[in-house]
Amino acid sequence: MTRSLSGRYTPLSLPPNIDYVRSSTLELCYQEIGRKKLTGSVAELGVYKGDFAKKINALFADRKFYLFDTFKGFNNADIALDQQNNYSTGAQNFSNTSIELVKSKMPHPDQCVFKKGFFPDTANDVTDLFCFVSIDTDLYKPVYEGLLFFYPKLVPGGYIFIHDFNNKFYKGAKEAVTNFCNEQGISYVPIADNWGTAIITK
Repeated sequence: MTRSLSGRYTPLSLPPNIDYVRSSTLELCYQEIGRKKLTGSVAELGVYKGDFAKKINALFADRKFYLFDTFKGFNNADIALDQQNNYSTGAQNFSNTSIELVKSKMPHPDQCVFKKGFFPDTANDVTDLFCFVSIDTDLYKPVYEGLLFFYPKLVPGGYIFIHDFNNKFYKGAKEAVTNFCNEQGISYVPIADNWGTAIITK
């Protein structure tokens, strides 16, 4: 992270398909995690082709990095739930990816633990605590299940990013965050990145 003459933070380097606000906010949270000397692993639920995962792995070079994804697109039952509640059509196809493709992008692949399949079944053996988690699964149920699993395992001062919070095409993401936060009596902060990420901290 560098500071320009205007006083604004600018990322060291960004791939063209990573938006500035989301990536810069990740870097600032990374700095806070380091400043506070937080322990814990990092994770991403909903990896797709690994572009944001690459940024996470580059920053948290010395942390175990769990990557959870079906690597074959949405679960039909999750699509049906979104359609039933008019959250989304679930029509996008995210199956054109693979563990091999994602792993080839990682600057520190030795730190990566790939968990292929339907979440939370793929997390049954995961007992780590986490300092940073990205949830980018678009649909209501996997977002909600991700929060149920990761929030209790988030170390004090850690962060959870939930992508698509203000994406009108995937309204289930916002519904999942607001329902979970209301149930837990906690708050979130929305940021103005391309698809409206929400951030939960502890």
